[in-house]
Amino acid sequence: MPKNKTFDFLLSSKNNNNNISNKGFTLAEVLIVIAIMLFLFPMVLTNYNTGDKQFSLYRSAHDLAQDLRSAQEMAMTGVQFDESFPAGGYGLFFEVNKNSYILFADCDGDNKYDASGIATSCAEASSESGGSYPEKIQDLSLESGVIISSITPSSPLTIVFFPPIPVITIRPQPSSNEAVIELMLGGRSKVVTINTVGLIDVD
Repeated sequence: MPKNKTFDFLLSSKNNNNNISNKGFTLAEVLIVIAIMLFLFPMVLTNYNTGDKQFSLYRSAHDLAQDLRSAQEMAMTGVQFDESFPAGGYGLFFEVNKNSYILFADCDGDNKYDASGIATSCAEASSESGGSYPEKIQDLSLESGVIISSITPSSPLTIVFFPPIPVITIRPQPSSNEAVIELMLGGRSKVVTINTVGLIDVD
């Protein structure tokens, strides 16, 4: 009897080993899996690219809104530029079909952005005889591929903040008391709105 049990155990082990060795993928199954992966890959890649563009546009719009708030704060807290507070406060300058915009100090108080000038300092530009002064503080870039597609009321657009509230000046002056900046990437758009009381909205 013990011999029969031993024989049955050995036979059972042999059959299990045969079953294990027969398990696996055939060439046809492997080719089918590869074909399915190749079919699905373009769809996955397309969805990934679409999602990535959407997030780039979303981030750019919120960065722009944050830059508007930063210019507001610079004006409210009296941040100095070139060792003096600019006569007109701080602002942002926008143009259509650009991938960036400019943060500037309104040294001569004319509510405009001056790229060059003859004054030797920001303080000198604030006097009547001083002339303009290069007012750029920083170029602020949008994410790759994102552009300013349209501006209301028109391009170029200047938004200036002056303390203490701060007072907000939009040039050219909009009839609706708000400026609208539309960003675009790959057929998708995002809108940033700011009004003359300082409310900034991203839609």
